[in-house]
Amino acid sequence: MYIAVDFDGTIVEHAYPEIGLEIPFAIDTLKLIQTQLHHDIILWTVREGRLLDEAVEFCRERGLEFYAVNRNHPGSDVTVAPRKLMADMFIDDRNFGGLPDWGVLYNTLKDNPGAAFSAAGFSQNAPTAKRGGRLFGRRKR
Repeated sequence: MYIAVDFDGTIVEHAYPEIGLEIPFAIDTLKLIQTQLHHDIILWTVREGRLLDEAVEFCRERGLEFYAVNRNHPGSDVTVAPRKLMADMFIDDRNFGGLPDWGVLYNTLKDNPGAAFSAAGFSQNAPTAKRGGRLFGRRKR
């Protein structure tokens, strides 16, 4: 499976254009996803040029290498490739519902990879949290 991963807010805390603090377990989990689950990780970020190079180097210094960076395959020509990344899954703090815990991500991919494609799959493995408010409609009285 090809998994696209954002950098700011997903691997590190938001501090753009600086590099924020590493989010606990992010890089270690991504390395396990590569080595134990045998998925290819693509870095998919808004960063370009020097800022992109710094992000890639930050990860490389921690032992995380990417299959590709801001493209579908290493060496693909971005001037003729489609703008939309053809990944099987995206891990991004801007996902609908937010970024699941890195442990939840890993365990879902390991134990039930099909559940990674449904909100229900993640919610079954996610720690329960009390949420206030309503999403739709009025409260019943």
